[in-house]
Amino acid sequence: MSFSDRLTACRKELRFTQQQMADKIGMHVSQYKRYESGSSQPTIDVFRRIALALNVSADMLLFEPDERGPDDRLKLQFEAVTHLDEKEREAVEIVIASILHMHDAKRWTMRK
Repeated sequence: MSFSDRLTACRKELRFTQQQMADKIGMHVSQYKRYESGSSQPTIDVFRRIALALNVSADMLLFEPDERGPDDRLKLQFEAVTHLDEKEREAVEIVIASILHMHDAKRWTMRK
């Protein structure tokens, strides 16, 4: 589903008219209609106002439900991490950050 389709669906789910939505984000309705038709894309500032008006995350408007985020195996592991104490969670975060830095360094050295 495209951004314009998700935008339209979210607005309709809240039972807002296009005019009400345009008023909520502070723009003329004709510009808002361009976003829903897909003929125009909002600026970052307008996109932020849209997400706030719809009370949804930016990710929800941009990505398919399973397009972003960890796979199921990692989700279970991350869920388990939430049950650790603060020091243990910090240790897990440090390990993950270190591995990601090593991966980035490897990618950069391979490009040269």
